[in-house]
Formats: sequence, structure tokens, C-alpha cells
Amino acid sequence: MSELVTGDAVVLGLQPARLPSRALAIAIDLAVVLTVFVLISIGLAVATVALDEAATAAIAVATFLLVLVGGPIAVETLSHGRSLGKLACGLRVVRDDGGPIRFRHALVRGSMGVVEILGTFGVVGCIASLVSARGRRLGDVFAGTLVIRERVPTGRAVAVPPPPPWLVGRFAQLDLSAVPDDLWLAIRQYLTRMHQLDPGVGGSIAQRLSDDLAGRTGVPVPPGVPAAAYLAAVVNERQARDVRRVMAAARRGAQGAGPAPVPTGAVSSGGIQPGWPRPGEAVRPVDGAWSAAAPAPPGASPAEAPGRPLPNGPTPVGTTAPTPPAATTGFAPPA
Repeated sequence: MSELVTGDAVVLGLQPARLPSRALAIAIDLAVVLTVFVLISIGLAVATVALDEAATAAIAVATFLLVLVGGPIAVETLSHGRSLGKLACGLRVVRDDGGPIRFRHALVRGSMGVVEILGTFGVVGCIASLVSARGRRLGDVFAGTLVIRERVPTGRAVAVPPPPPWLVGRFAQLDLSAVPDDLWLAIRQYLTRMHQLDPGVGGSIAQRLSDDLAGRTGVPVPPGVPAAAYLAAVVNERQARDVRRVMAAARRGAQGAGPAPVPTGAVSSGGIQPGWPRPGEAVRPVDGAWSAAAPAPPGASPAEAPGRPLPNGPTPVGTTAPTPPAATTGFAPPA
């Protein structure tokens, strides 16, 4: 069994790495470490050419321990289990419970790696990895760690099963504002995996989730409705509300981006009626009326003379055109 189970009986979706990918990662790491070790050794040999043999041997041992042993330990500690080779192969070292490793885990793995990998040319590590169900070597067993695959192919998302037809729309008046997101997530996870659970365990989980959901909404579960069907119906109602909310927002955005409304009566079948100012033209009062022939004086606008008609134009609705005075037209009204 390759699944990881925590102390709380939670199954972790982690895939342990197998021998081929681990061997490739170790080969990359060894190539990098040995290259660094050779370069440092050459530099130290040139710098310590005047020292005696004992000092040279001590420097060589210290270089070996610091580079070949301390280097991988430091890299795994600082990168939380991702060395250069593991990063290239999509691997990572984690604890048995799935958490990140610390210095003590990296120290035990590095110390055992000297015996497993460097001392026996990887023979002991390969045998231990092949025998272990999770592909662990001895350093992982003693350190309580595991090498997992970080880059795994993702499958299709499992959709929430639809509710029974006789429950669709039954909870349209239910208040769902007090239901927290973690409860929605737990309900969704149960609905997508309820066919994989034991009937007794699944029924108890559904009953507990339905009781929690009913307590949040303030409305008890209708009698005769199974707990799983109730959860599916409420989740379906929430999804329907989300869809309606998105569609309403899209309609409002489309309406707000449309052209500006035109005043009522300003446009006829043949376009702008005579007498109405065209777009961009100003209006000014002429002999008690409004004209678009010249720009309006400062501070003047059509709103200052409500009810006054434009020359050769229609009279605004609800108003009566005033009679021009005698001094303006030259004719006096009959007595």
C-alpha cells in the first residue's frame, strides 16, 4: 500500500518515488557534488603545496566531509527536501506525515547516504529501495522520511452528482449566507467520493454534514429526505444562485457599455428632427425661442427655459408654446 495515512487517519494523496527516478536524481546530485569536490580539492592542493603530509591529509578529510557530506545536508535543509537532482526529476523529500523535513532529517539521511551510496556505490540503497513498499532507502527509514513525486499528472475534476429531480428547486428560499466555506468544501468532497465509502461510514458522514448545514441555515432537514440527497440539492441550489449572479452581472455590464440614451422625441424615422441641435452644437435664446444657429452665451443652457420650443421644431410634451409679443412680430392679437 503506497498511500500515506496521518495519525488522524487522513489519507494523503502523495505518490512515493520509485527507484528509476530516484537513481536519476542521485546521479545528477553526485555529478554536481563531485565536480565541486574536485575543483575545491585542486584549489586546496595548489594552496597547501608547502604544508606537510599530515596537514594535507587533514585538509583532504575536512574537504570530503564538508563537500560530499555537509553539502547535500545543507542543500536539503535549506530547500526543504529539494536538491538539484530532485528538482530536475520532480521529487521532494518529506516526513512520513507529509510535512517538510528539518535539519535532523537531512542529517540522518546524509550520514546514512555515505554508507549506502558512497561506501557501496549505491548497491545497498538500490536493494533497500526495491524491497521497501514505498521505495525508501535505509536513510529514509532511520530519518522517518519519504521521497515523493511533486509533478504528477492531474486527472479530470469529479463533478458533484445532481440531486433527485423531485428536490430541484425545493430549497430556493433557503438562506445560505451563514454557511462557511469549509463546510461547503467538506460537503463537496463527500458528494464526489460518497460512492467510494463504506455505506455505514458514508451514511454517518452525510448525517453529520446535513445536521451542520441545517444548523447553519436555521431550517431543519425535511422529513423523508435522505441526508445525501439533501446535501446534493442544497449544493445544486447554491450553484444555481452563483450562475444567476454571474449572468446578472454580465447583463449589467453589457447595458452599461451601450450607447447613451437619446431624449424622447428627438429622433424620428428619418433621423434628427428639424430644429433640434445636432450633436456638438450649442443653443441660445433668440426672441424668446431657442436656436442652434450660434453658440450659447456663458451660463445659458436649454434647461433655463423649460417649455420653450425650438424654431421649426416640436413643442415639448406637457407644455404650451407661448404667444410671441406684439413688439416682436408686428401684429397685435385681436381685442
